Amino acid sequence: MAPMHSTELCNLLGLQIDSLPQEHPLLKQFPLRVPAPYLKRIEKGNPADPLLLQIFPRPEETLSMPGFSPDPVGESEANPKPGILHKYKGRALLLVTSSCAIHCRYCFRRHFPYEENNPGKEHWRESLEYLKQDSSISEVILSGGDPLTLPDKYLAWFMAELAQINHIRRIRIHTRLPIMIPQRVTPDLCKLLANQRFQTILVIHSNHAQEFDDEVDAACLSLKKAGITLLNQSVLLKHINDSSDALVALSERLFKAGVLPYYLHLLDRVSGAAHFDVPEETGKALIKELQAQLPGYLVPKLVREIPGQEAKTPVG
Repeated sequence: MAPMHSTELCNLLGLQIDSLPQEHPLLKQFPLRVPAPYLKRIEKGNPADPLLLQIFPRPEETLSMPGFSPDPVGESEANPKPGILHKYKGRALLLVTSSCAIHCRYCFRRHFPYEENNPGKEHWRESLEYLKQDSSISEVILSGGDPLTLPDKYLAWFMAELAQINHIRRIRIHTRLPIMIPQRVTPDLCKLLANQRFQTILVIHSNHAQEFDDEVDAACLSLKKAGITLLNQSVLLKHINDSSDALVALSERLFKAGVLPYYLHLLDRVSGAAHFDVPEETGKALIKELQAQLPGYLVPKLVREIPGQEAKTPVG
């Protein structure tokens, strides 16, 4: 999907926004990108729409802010081979593509050196050999970019190669495609993910209940019926979901679609995203409010990723 200009988006949504910073060199490196199915869920004429705020480039992104960096979670220190990240014991992450259907403005990989970590199929043998040699790795995470932007035949190739590594018991796929383009979830994809010897977990990324409609529900329920475990991770974002009403509605909407809330991340402090940051104390207070209103299985874990730690760090 080709990038879109801010003016084009404003025309489609009937918006009049004075400052359109798309031409700034920093924003050209991470242009506006949004798929049509997601676009139709944005309220026309509302510049404060929570879906719009996630994808619309703002002048604040060009500012250098203390404490914000291009590599906020220290991935450069956990990149032993091109295309592989190994931060946590027992788990390794494969960057199978640099492509995404959407550019979330708070993305912690918006400055990631994909050109050095997109080796192509002919070079994946080295990464697979790395996984084979470390028998402590029981779970492999397919990430990117978004793994579901790959055609089924490439996903099938990865699955087949990983299935030959006996100590891998679980495959986890991190994706926004069921939310962004629910039509990507086809019977063939469900069959591919279900017909594996290992357990398959699909972690979607939704931040607001408005991101769901009947098509998204159908996509998630198709995956669930195929036996895929469905989890959600969100990012706590200023003016988007930093209220108990928004987070309660999201958890309820997720569960209706067969998805369990998993993590609520405090913002990874990536350069260009400071205007999304929500204080840690606010996050803690929101979790207490959720605990008072929801059953425990619908309350996500509030976490922060700290470089060099052995796992996500619980907050509160």
